[in-house]
Amino acid sequence: MRVLETPDGRYIVVHGRLWRRHRPDLEPVRRDRLIRELMDARRGVRAAKRSGEAEALRAARDAVDAAKHGLGERGPVWWTDGAPDLNRRMIANTPYAEWYADLPEAAKADPDRRRS
Repeated sequence: MRVLETPDGRYIVVHGRLWRRHRPDLEPVRRDRLIRELMDARRGVRAAKRSGEAEALRAARDAVDAAKHGLGERGPVWWTDGAPDLNRRMIANTPYAEWYADLPEAAKADPDRRRS
């Protein structure tokens, strides 16, 4: 299933909100390793929440943050044209608003509900 991506490839759109995409220049092997680390860390967060262990939760959240920084989803932006970071903003309040408004409703459907 494909997610909705902004025309410049910087963000994906989920529930009308922009989320920074991973760096497109990452080597596939490194990207895949970071994605595996991110998924493992997210599972660690879930397990730590269930166990109630505060130290384990902090460590798992730190691992999520490290993987997201490595992927370029957090930290300094990976593009070089000086455009601001609009991560986590509602798309209606960004320069992408007109582009998004012009899309067919089927393209705006939440990723879980869209069919490939």
